[in-house]
Formats: sequence, C-alpha cells, structure tokens
Amino acid sequence: MHFKRITICVALAFASNAFAAEETLPEVVVTAPAMEEPLKVTTDPHKPRQPIPAHDGAEYLKTIPGFSMIRKGGTDGDPVFRGMAGSRLNILLDGEQILGGCGGRMDPPTAYIFPSSYDKITVLKGPQSVMYGPGSSAGTVLFERDFVRRSESGAGFEGSLTAGSFGRTDVMADVHGGTPNVYGRAIYTNSRADDYKDGNGTSVHSAYSRWSSNAAVGLTPSDSTRVELTMAKSDGKAAYADRSVDGSKFARDNAGLKADWKNTDHGLVEKIETQFYRNYIDHVMDSYSLRASGNPAGMMAAMNPDRTTTGGRVVGTLNATEATQLKLGVDSQTNVHTGRTGAAPGYMGDYTLKPRVEDANFHNQGIFGEATRQLGEEARIIGGLRSDSWKAQDKRATIATGMTTQANPTANQTRNESLKSGFLRYEKGAMNNTGTVYAGLGHTERFPDYWELISKESATTLSAFNTHPEKTNQLDVGMTYKQGDVSSSLSGFYSKVTDFILIQSNVNKGTMMMPRLATITRNVNASTWGGEASVAWKLAPEWKVDGSLAYVRGNNETDSTALAQISPLEGRIGATYDNNVWSAGGLLRMVSAQNRVAVNQGNIAGQDIGRTSGFSVLSLNAAYRVRKGVLVSAGVDNLGNKVYAEHLSRSGAMVSGFTQTTRVNETGRNLWLKANFKFD
Repeated sequence: MHFKRITICVALAFASNAFAAEETLPEVVVTAPAMEEPLKVTTDPHKPRQPIPAHDGAEYLKTIPGFSMIRKGGTDGDPVFRGMAGSRLNILLDGEQILGGCGGRMDPPTAYIFPSSYDKITVLKGPQSVMYGPGSSAGTVLFERDFVRRSESGAGFEGSLTAGSFGRTDVMADVHGGTPNVYGRAIYTNSRADDYKDGNGTSVHSAYSRWSSNAAVGLTPSDSTRVELTMAKSDGKAAYADRSVDGSKFARDNAGLKADWKNTDHGLVEKIETQFYRNYIDHVMDSYSLRASGNPAGMMAAMNPDRTTTGGRVVGTLNATEATQLKLGVDSQTNVHTGRTGAAPGYMGDYTLKPRVEDANFHNQGIFGEATRQLGEEARIIGGLRSDSWKAQDKRATIATGMTTQANPTANQTRNESLKSGFLRYEKGAMNNTGTVYAGLGHTERFPDYWELISKESATTLSAFNTHPEKTNQLDVGMTYKQGDVSSSLSGFYSKVTDFILIQSNVNKGTMMMPRLATITRNVNASTWGGEASVAWKLAPEWKVDGSLAYVRGNNETDSTALAQISPLEGRIGATYDNNVWSAGGLLRMVSAQNRVAVNQGNIAGQDIGRTSGFSVLSLNAAYRVRKGVLVSAGVDNLGNKVYAEHLSRSGAMVSGFTQTTRVNETGRNLWLKANFKFD
C-alpha cells in the first residue's frame, strides 16, 4: 500500500462534563459508518459530518467507503460503487424508483434526493438481495423514513441551519405530530451555494440552488395497520463546469400510497406491505440561464426532457416454520421518456411552445422470493430468486448526428427479455459470537437502461437498441467484529461480468475525409475484485480513533486493458474527542495514484481522461452541545487548501469567464458552521 503523500491527523480537545450522554445529540461523523451486519451499512443523514457534503444524494454516498463520485460541478454528481455506476446501483426513495431524464446524465436519480429529508440511508453491497427491483449488480441504496406509532398525542420538530464558504446556506425543517390513530409530517429543505474556488483560488462554474417539500398523512387505527399518503415536490438549478450547458430546472412531482398490515399474533402470515407511486421529472438544460450574458439569440438553445415513472410492489412475509422466514412479492414499473428542444422562451422556435415527443418507454414486471433459514443459534442461510419480464420500445424516427439527422434503423422496434437473478449466502457467528463471518454467491442479469440503449450509438449502426443484457456473477465474503472498545469489518468481492455494457467516446464513425466522432455502447467481458475494511477503537471514554480502506481493480478482458472508471486505493483516518459537551476531531483522507486507465472508455456518466496522481486532504471539526437537543458544530475542510481533482472527475469545459482545467477540481479550503435542533 503506497500513498503519494501522507500527513498527520490532528484532533483538538476540550473538557467539560455539564451534561449526560443521553441528553446530547450524536457525534459529528468524521470517517464513515461501519458495516455492522453482513453486507449492510447504515448511516443517519441528519448527523453533521466531515467533509460537509453538498445537498444531494451522491455527495452523501461519497462519505461511505467503496463509494466515489463523478464530479461535474457543485452538485448532481453521479455515485459510483466499487467501480460500478448508473443502473448497476439501484437507488430507492422510501421504496420508490426515480429516474432522471437528461440524455447526458445531468440529472442522475441522486440529483432529486435531499438526504436530510430522510431518516436513514442503507447500503446493501453486491447482488445479495432480490427484494428491491431488477439489476442492482453493484448494490442497492435505500433512502428511508422511519415510522413509529405514537402511544399518545404529541408533536415534534427537527431542523438544521448550515452556513459555509462560497455562499453555502442550508435549511432543513421537519415538523411531525399526531395521535395513536392519525399522524402527519412535513419536511422542507433549501440549499444554495455560489461558485466555489479550488486550492489555487480559481473559480469553478458550480453554483446551485435546490429546494424540496415533502408531506405525509397516515392512519394507524391499530398496532397492526397503517395507511399513508405521501406527496413531494422539488426543484433546483445547477451550473456545470464540464459542458456547454447548465441545468436550469430539476422539477420533481411525486405521489405515493402505502398500506401495511402485520400480524400481532405472529401466525403464518407475519406482514403484508403494499406500495404504489408516481414520479414525474421535468428537466431543462440550456446555454443561457446560468452563463455570462451576451449569447446571440441563435445560440440560446434549450433541451427539455421529462420522464414519468409509475410503479408498485406487494410483499408478504411468512413464518414458514419456527426457523424459516419467507418473503414473497411482485413489483412493477413503467417509465415513459419524452423530449423537446428549441430556443429560449420569447425567441423564434421557443421550446416551451413545442410538443413533447416520446423517444422510448420501458416496462418491467418482477416476481421474487427471499428466505432466511436459521441453523441453530449462530448460523443461518439466506437465499433468493427473482424473475423479471422486460419490454422496451424505441420510438425515435430519426437520430441526430451532429448538425444533421438520419433515419433510425431500429425505429418502432420492441424488445422483450426475461431475465433471472438469485443469490445464496451463509452467515455464522464467530469468536464467541462477538463477530460474524459470511460468504455469498450472487447472479444478476441487468437490462440495458435508457442511457445505454437510446442516447448512444452502437459500434456498427446509429442505434444501440439491440445491446445485450449484462450478466454478473459475484462472490462476496467478509466478517464483522465487535467486542468491548474495538469494532471492525471486512468485505471482499470477486465479480465476473459477461456482456458488460461499456460506453466508449470519440469513436470515429465517419471517413478519413469526413470524420465523425461518436459515443457508442458495446458489450465486453470484464472482471472486478476488491473490498472495504474498517476499524474503530475507543482508546478511552472520551477518545476514539477509526479508519477505513477501500480498493477495487477492474479488467476489460475483451480488450485486454484496464476496466475504465475505477477509483484508486483510498484510506481514511479519523480521531475524535467527545466529553458529551465539547467534541473535536480530525479526518485525514488519503488517495493513491491511479495508473490503470482506459482513455475514452467508461460508463453512462463519464469516461477515463488519463492517469491521476495521489493526494491527501486534512479536515478538522469541533462541536458544542448547548443543551438537550441543540448541537452547534463547525469545521474546516481541506485545511491545507490542496489543489486536487478526483480520478473520476469529468474534464473541465471552456466556460466564458472561467479558467478551463484538465478536470473539474475539488473545493479549496472550506469553512462551515452548522446548528442541529431536535425537540419532542
């Protein structure tokens, strides 16, 4: 293990004992939550953390070992887990599927996620569950809200205020209340930031503003029954440093209905859960809203894709025997994608006056079952099977190729696929039940997504609509351990992928005399292996140190090259002092060089640019618990004002008024102050 630069982690200390531990808010998160169950990591997005993430889903996931992010600007990056991006990572919002609209991946699903409006984020590693929709070869991420039936009438409030460098301001307010029979909850978030500066003091085109509102009302006539109606609305805008357009609209409208019943007598049927939802995404990207003025009218272009996703699921939990629990379910999803382009409003060719044109639709119906069998007190077997029926339609009559359009060779074609997934895992208590060891085999077949089928060409034609499904076989092994003041976890994997869906840019599909560069989708065979490790040690009642390590290596076996878009080795070391009133800590993040690259190859969100050097970044924080339910924390990220870019960062574009860089650089020294409130 070699890191290019290593510095020393520093922790500040304060002393006081005015309040008891049970009267305080949780500590500032300085490294990442550990894996306490096999292949499962859970974190609380309400906690202040370092470095302070942008107000979107990808930046939060980046703080968990194994995750990285494709940087495009100040927000709306694409999450990557173990080198896998896009629909290989299934992301659910309280059980709902959400899909972006932009063909250039300006709005991945995480662009519509406001983490502080959720109570819990859970990561399920690898293809080791079939419960949460199709695909998910890399893993599944669940953004969830908690629910506990009230025993008496009451109300509560939770909120936070954040201020930071570069105009950063965040507000979150969560009001909830009710009786044992009825409840309600309303959550509002608002986040904005100006263009940030890198360590050289160079401004990065990265300003953003985002807001969301969520409401839920529910009936709980008994301990066994709950019916809940939810609604959500959000919007935002974001400047992008990696392309010639920005996102001027990220509107989402949502409605959902849940009905749950559980058997309080613990009979054969333990629980039945039903859910139905509709998500509508309306996205606008343009060349004028967030750019310097002076664009000629003819250059003030806009693109307006949208997507409607409707779906639902029904899951029943059965106690087949005293030692066997079985979950059976069905789910369904339909999404329709349309688009329109034109000039800015008020100009000839105003895009808002044009009709939307459907270019593709997808339909999926799945049936699944997952069983857990206890083998005595210390061991268990978990397994599952899933079958998915897919249908996709290519509705494009023509395909744009630069300044011209050509007939679509797969116009009005329909694809039907039946795909299978499954896994089997063994878990056993070890070391006198202070730890658990596990090993699991998983297989998943992933249908190509919109960005792979519709928004790219193939190697031989203008359409990639006939791209083969991707088939992943993966071995997951590892352990968790916790005894006394020490806890640790280790997870490793080896994955073999047949028909891996590779995106390759700058492919010449013209002639020597008239070259035309295109981005294509093609199938290759690939393999990846790696894992994550973490350890935490409470040195004394007030002192804790922890660390983590994440590594992945990928091979493109068809081309005999490295697999592109693989993050380098990364380590984190943290130290925290906490006496229940004052706390302080530091985080040292160390990233190695990445020399294994495949230039112009990658995924739907980004392709390799070239090699990157290693770097290390030191950040410090301190917090004061003012009283029960009130925590004030402050920090400085990138204390040394380091100039660096992540390996997966997109290349910097030429933006008027800004300096173009090889990659979109990360933020320089960043000061922040945050106040958390919680009253019940």
